[in-house]
Amino acid sequence: MTKEAGRGHALLVGAGILCSRLFGLARQRVFSHYFGLSDAADIFSAALRVPNFLQNLFGEGVLSASFIPVYARLLAQHKQEDADRLAGAIAAALALIIAVIVALGVLATPYLLWAIAPGYTGEKRELTILIVRILFPGTGILVWSAWCLGILNSHHKFFLSYAAPVVWNLSMILTMLLFRHLDADRLIVYLAWGTVLGCLLQFLVQLGPVLKLVPGMRLRLDLRNMHVRQVGGSFLGVAVGRGVVQISAFVDQAISTLLGSGAIAGMTTASSINLLPVSLFGMAISASELPTLSRMVGDQFDADVAAKLSTRLNNGLERIAFFIVPSAMAFFALGNVVVAALYQSGAFTRKDSYYVWAILAGSGVGLLASTFGRLYASTYYAMRDTRTPLRFAIVRLVFTAVLGLASALLLPPMFGLPLQWGAVGLTASAGVAGWIEFHLLRRTLNKQLGPTGVSAVLMVKLWVAAGLAALAACLVEHFMPGYGPIITAMFVLSIYGVAYFAITYLLRIPVCVEVLGKVLRRVGIR
Repeated sequence: MTKEAGRGHALLVGAGILCSRLFGLARQRVFSHYFGLSDAADIFSAALRVPNFLQNLFGEGVLSASFIPVYARLLAQHKQEDADRLAGAIAAALALIIAVIVALGVLATPYLLWAIAPGYTGEKRELTILIVRILFPGTGILVWSAWCLGILNSHHKFFLSYAAPVVWNLSMILTMLLFRHLDADRLIVYLAWGTVLGCLLQFLVQLGPVLKLVPGMRLRLDLRNMHVRQVGGSFLGVAVGRGVVQISAFVDQAISTLLGSGAIAGMTTASSINLLPVSLFGMAISASELPTLSRMVGDQFDADVAAKLSTRLNNGLERIAFFIVPSAMAFFALGNVVVAALYQSGAFTRKDSYYVWAILAGSGVGLLASTFGRLYASTYYAMRDTRTPLRFAIVRLVFTAVLGLASALLLPPMFGLPLQWGAVGLTASAGVAGWIEFHLLRRTLNKQLGPTGVSAVLMVKLWVAAGLAALAACLVEHFMPGYGPIITAMFVLSIYGVAYFAITYLLRIPVCVEVLGKVLRRVGIR
């Protein structure tokens, strides 16, 4: 597959993710309007993360890494019947596994909460248990959505699978609007049911197209099938690896419940912004590259394959860096503008905006590492190596726990700050752990593929361009009259984006020249 085709696929993934994330931001704005950083916001944010462990353990990342390489290779070899048989067997296995785990999860929720939200007691804890139990079945349905995504991506049908969460977000938004007259504690119960309905709708919008792509599929367990065993072997390794990553996230969550009211809601709000560039650029490129990388590897790995993988990887990293560097700089310098424009409304105050900005700036520390790491992990998975990412994920977990505890609980008292500000230390320390994991992934892969990564010269140019653009945007913000958060953001962020593209174009950054060239050709200037 050509480089241009791969970029086209990344564009489709990015377009789908953009639709989903924009509706996600709208959903989070409505949520923040009605709940702010209250106890009810803390409860729902914590509850939503508990069953999400199931989705992340068996969902998109794991199925993509274990199922797509095998399924895509069968399609490349024109073995449609074997591919259909594999799809049906994996669907049947997921149905059995998810049914058991959801049932156990609903029963064991009170015990799970002691480990995940130790700071919640009394009525706050009881309401969190109720919300988690409602959400668990819906999250199980999302695993089926991840199976649909694997099928669609392998057939290079990228847009629908990543745009499907739009209906999930719409279901939550409409629920909050319809029942907005209720008090906060009752509203989050209705919101939980609206979330489950959204999960079902997200699965159903993908199911029809998927069934057309696998006409010979039968829901039947076939554990003797060689291809099913290949997926199963990779699945266990990746699931454990993802489990380690999720445990890392839960460590942060458990610590945040000790930091007082509003901490976990603030982290969730910041995460909704942080995930936008991660998804648009890190996930979009990694997801679109995985089927292609898997086809490149095929059944034999040699020097020629290694060279092709290295070239493909480096091209993807340069594209990621071009977009993620300015995103991180925006978190540091303009986060207050972004947060206020998106969420400052109703119960979400200006003070809340500055608090979330600080958390967002902390997450910017590891933004580049996490997006680079996704593409490196996809390369390992394409090579059918799930153990190496697992080992380094465990290293990341250890550093996240140790650094997170120290940063969240020890640093605020040392600087005379309220304990609530420990959330900033949590996100920053997680970023440091992400850099350690990325360094290990790259160093080990370089032994197999040769030198990989973005050149130091290019990285310096990108950071200088982002810094100068941020300086211009900050000056505009400083001298602007008080037009309100949204108008201010439109002017400030427009200046930032235009300045960044102008500077990188003058520096002849290849990705910028290519992107602007395509835009100019589309509008008929070139």
